[in-house]
Amino acid sequence: MRVRRLTIKNFRGIANGTVDFAAHTLLVGGNNIGKSTVCEALDLVLGPERLSRRPTIDEHDFYRGRYLNDDGTVVEISINAILLDLSDEAIRRFHRHLRRWDEGKGEFVDESDGGPEMADGDSTVWALPIVFIGQYDRKEDDFIGNTFFDHPVEPARDEEEPEEVKLGGGRTFFGREQKRLCGFIFLRALRTGSRALSLQRGSLLDTVLRLGGDGLTEMWEYTLTRFRQLKPAIGEIDRLKAIRKEIRERMTRFVSLCAGDAATAFFGSELTRDDLREVVHLFIAAEPAPHLVPFQKLGTGSINLLVFALLTFIADLKGKQSVIFAMEEPEIALPPHTQRRVCRFVLREMGQAIMTSHSPYVIEQFDAEEIVVLDRQETGQLTSHIVALEGIKPKKYRQERRQMAEAVLSRAVLVVEGSTEAALFPVASEVMENCLGDAYMHIDLAGVSVFNAGTDNAVPQFGSFFNALGKLSYAFYDKQKNPPSAEVATKLASYTKVWESPEKGIENVLVKETSIPILKRFLETTKARADYPASDTINGEMKEDEIRELAREVLKARKGDGYSYAALLINECTTASDLPETIRMILETINTDLQEKCPAGPVDTCKEKEDVAEESTITIPEVSVVSAKG
Repeated sequence: MRVRRLTIKNFRGIANGTVDFAAHTLLVGGNNIGKSTVCEALDLVLGPERLSRRPTIDEHDFYRGRYLNDDGTVVEISINAILLDLSDEAIRRFHRHLRRWDEGKGEFVDESDGGPEMADGDSTVWALPIVFIGQYDRKEDDFIGNTFFDHPVEPARDEEEPEEVKLGGGRTFFGREQKRLCGFIFLRALRTGSRALSLQRGSLLDTVLRLGGDGLTEMWEYTLTRFRQLKPAIGEIDRLKAIRKEIRERMTRFVSLCAGDAATAFFGSELTRDDLREVVHLFIAAEPAPHLVPFQKLGTGSINLLVFALLTFIADLKGKQSVIFAMEEPEIALPPHTQRRVCRFVLREMGQAIMTSHSPYVIEQFDAEEIVVLDRQETGQLTSHIVALEGIKPKKYRQERRQMAEAVLSRAVLVVEGSTEAALFPVASEVMENCLGDAYMHIDLAGVSVFNAGTDNAVPQFGSFFNALGKLSYAFYDKQKNPPSAEVATKLASYTKVWESPEKGIENVLVKETSIPILKRFLETTKARADYPASDTINGEMKEDEIRELAREVLKARKGDGYSYAALLINECTTASDLPETIRMILETINTDLQEKCPAGPVDTCKEKEDVAEESTITIPEVSVVSAKG
């Protein structure tokens, strides 16, 4: 079973919106876009224990805190979920609540133009629609909510029914047992790990106990009985026995008590089942000290892995593939290799994994078609779309998976054609930061990812991908012999801005646009290096042309980030004006765009990126800049 679509109305920061899910789904988007809200909405509609909390919802769960309209009518929270890939048992138990769904069109068959005959089409399957409805109850001055089958909707029922049942407006109640068949598990960011490992209702340990078979009732009865039947009984201790006698004798003057010692007693505890759930804790002895301590005394990383170990247990008990598993930020306090292990296990063993993350080690485990980009407007409208690999071959995506993952997390992307360019831009940005101060922010701190496309021919194909992610995207590539073809021009137009180099080869740009004193310092610094490539070294008798030619020879012989000679040249610059004009102009443009379009600080995406450049073609000395509208 898996979630296909979630529609949200008036819940937290979302006035309305729809999210379509892949088989496995990674939710990405800027800070406060709504990723956690989507996960919480899933928990409300699918979580077996979520509705047991009181209150189920409160004022802050309503969009902008409005639970009453201006005319006094109640505002309704509604969260609709459509479930596909139903098990045979689910189809048998929920048959009267199912509808035919056309996966090709993404809609119910009875709502499409094709008519009933389309119900048996090749792309149609059974779907289970369910809905959570919540609102303010005036009579009780409280907030109520419940989950219902969203099909069929029958005439209103008895007015004497509880308000939480009448919420459904003729829909059938979708209760805890039905939800458990869906197999939904939600693991919030592990700041709540203490509850996940307690025995409270709905916790991971409680889930393990419930799934592990019969005997849960007997377990609590046995424990409570043992507390009452301590031997010797606490009340038989001499001092307490004397107090019991005094209490009996003094109270019998005013109240009729049972005869004998049984009239008073001391017990080890008055705990109830719920009390036990609160106070019983898991103890663990971790190396190197062989001493049992409460689990919450362990390190954060150990707690996270303990939570994950329980998840593997639950997956085994539920039959693995039946689990819909939502997880926020699995990377917290885990090293990269463990993040990969956790993510790979979830993707392999769970029926559907829905994750949010800010770690490239997690993001790189997802294929492009499993990445769902969320965006939310100021009006509260939430939108989503699945990233398409337009023009990028799956093999290329897999090869560049780590770079892709880092770009997904960035505010903006600068695509360059080789490792030399990728190495020199951060160094040039550091020079500008050091000399310009608050007027300029280093690209690393600004959230700009430098992406190495590998060749100049590969640069155009990444534009549509980053555009689909909602990124400010820039491209800088080598001077071309001929104008771009219509196809290449279309791909380049997907970028926010594109720069074609004024020279063939980055080394020629650096040598031509760098002053002689800086080239001299560069050649003096590098000639003593063990990997210095040229037979000649700089001397005081060299003319300017000879110095530039020697610098060009050295840079070409030591291309790439493995040697970083281009970065060494840039490092000899002390002010922004020392930098090659093309490099400085690109960095200044990106910095200006980020300040104008993303002034609030580091986030994953920027608004109105399509308005960054208003001219179709902007001419800057020796560099042609083509905007996204070009």
